[in-house]
Amino acid sequence: MDWSSHNHQAASRRLRLSDHLLRDADSIAADVGTLEAERWASGWLGQAWVAAPMTERRADHRLCAEVVAQVCAAPSPEGLAAVAALSRVAAAADRPMLTSAVESLTQGQPAPPWATQPHAVPARAWRAVDVWDSERVLFIEYLEANGSPAHTLMASIVEPGGLIIEKLAVLQPGVAQRWNGLRKAEEVPMPVHEDRVAAVLADLANALRTTDQIWPRPDDEDFVELRALAWSRSLGHLPEIPELAVLADAERAALIEAFVADVRGTGMGAARTDIGVTRELARLFLEFGEDSFPAGPLAWSPGWVAVFLTGWLPRKVFLDGPRGAALPDTLRHWVRFALRRRAVPEPWIAPVVVAVDDYLPAYAEATDDEAAWTPTKQIAAELAAQGVHPADSDAVDLVTQ
Repeated sequence: MDWSSHNHQAASRRLRLSDHLLRDADSIAADVGTLEAERWASGWLGQAWVAAPMTERRADHRLCAEVVAQVCAAPSPEGLAAVAALSRVAAAADRPMLTSAVESLTQGQPAPPWATQPHAVPARAWRAVDVWDSERVLFIEYLEANGSPAHTLMASIVEPGGLIIEKLAVLQPGVAQRWNGLRKAEEVPMPVHEDRVAAVLADLANALRTTDQIWPRPDDEDFVELRALAWSRSLGHLPEIPELAVLADAERAALIEAFVADVRGTGMGAARTDIGVTRELARLFLEFGEDSFPAGPLAWSPGWVAVFLTGWLPRKVFLDGPRGAALPDTLRHWVRFALRRRAVPEPWIAPVVVAVDDYLPAYAEATDDEAAWTPTKQIAAELAAQGVHPADSDAVDLVTQ
């Protein structure tokens, strides 16, 4: 037997994702609901997206193109249903190709009843935000074309470490109105407020954009299934990339001095730290907040404490003896100071302070990993070893020449 020829034939028979999709298309060729057909198509597009290599940005386009080519070559009711479903939720760039194929295919056979139904219309929207401005849940309620309630699209979004959608779901109408009653008393406060539909859809689109940039790609089953559907509902509201708020120099200086005064007014551990060190650490905390917090540089939460102590600080900043020794007490004091200025209720400041103690051991371990240090931190450590303070520009010039 010619094994090379046999292997080539076996490879040619290997099914592609588009083949699997078309084999499954009979599940929507009959009398199913419009949302069910859209979720079916979104799920297959999600499979193409999540399985693609990091450099592949148009796996969904390849899937659509393969399906259109196969269906147009061998038309069938199932093939028409597949193309029609994809045309409802595919990326905007692929819809003309898919719509054109649907128009051609329906010349010889009828489309499924759901294929000609109007898209659900967003009617109301809500946003539930936690007490730290660190996590939020979006609700967009949709109506059928006849005005009857259809469903609610929900997205759960977290900020610390990078804006990401943790969960997407399609829920029953009215869930947003029941949200406050569903929350338990011991849970972090996250009251829901109605907002403009366009603003909430823009929030969803921006979160989808940043989630798409994460590698490895999120593989939560519900997110993968509903990603394309959520994009199709929100893409038209995609905002410009938002910029983080940067404090004016005078405002930054005033905050630091207010913190110093607050430290001096207490008998806590931070009050026993050299004021110069206190100011340096406060500048560091503000720098991290300005670089990281969409809600403003004082919006600390347990999650942001974790990112600061286990990622940003040990990787980027070298703390010499006095600053390293002062870090725990000063950071505890800083998060209290920051959250009180944001009017966070006292019971919900305590978990952020506790997070400092929780993540300090991880910080101590991470800061010893010199291989992960940035070049800036490596230089700072070398300067410190030679007794040079980074702020002493003349001494730094002598050492680095």
